[in-house]
Amino acid sequence: MLELMIVAAASGLAGFIDAIVGGGGLVLLPALFAVFPTAHPATLSGSNKGAAIWGTAWAARQYAQRVTLRWQALGYGVAAALIGSFGGAWMLTIVNPAGMRKALPLVLLGILAYTLAKKELGREHAPRFEGRREAVLAGSIGLAIGFYDGFFGPGTGSFFVFLFVRLLGYDFLHASASAKLMNTATNAAALVLLISKGHIWWHVAAVMAVTNVIGSLLGTRLALRHGAGFVRGVFIVVVGALICKTGYDAFLRG
Repeated sequence: MLELMIVAAASGLAGFIDAIVGGGGLVLLPALFAVFPTAHPATLSGSNKGAAIWGTAWAARQYAQRVTLRWQALGYGVAAALIGSFGGAWMLTIVNPAGMRKALPLVLLGILAYTLAKKELGREHAPRFEGRREAVLAGSIGLAIGFYDGFFGPGTGSFFVFLFVRLLGYDFLHASASAKLMNTATNAAALVLLISKGHIWWHVAAVMAVTNVIGSLLGTRLALRHGAGFVRGVFIVVVGALICKTGYDAFLRG
């Protein structure tokens, strides 16, 4: 019971962070690994995604009701994200992702430095492309980050947000709303694969799903109320925290 309470609380906080800007894996995955240290990484990933998909889907629905989304481009992005995530999850079942740990904090540091240097980045919603070009770019983002999410995962939502802002010209609010659709797709594809391999604890995932949705509801309301500037600020904080956590795991943990 104590173990379930700990991971349920972590899932609620993860849902809150994910709904605003992504990065909930920073909270939930380390909690799962700490509470269940002997479990297979794929099983913990499956249980994590079994909870997170409910929060991201709820956030996507809430955003879609209040934010105008670029549905044609996002349709291609979602389809590509499904394929990429399925492939990444399959890779996770046969290859240990430990080799990515040293590169991740360096990539995140570059993203943070760029965001801080470009003070107007993501404050105005001014999509750069239309039609096929936007769809191709959205699909490329979905395929690449989808594979990453299925295989490794931490910071997926933040990567989606940054690329939608930097490459497609969205503001942080529209980028976060779009990222929720993509993240729901990546969670779904990876979850199907992991379930087929038996890598999920249903009782743990069910409890975490409830608190994840509650956290997601609160986070979505805050983001919609305060707009792109607020989401940008949270993005900077979350990426900074991800750098600290992933850097510690990669270079300092024994």
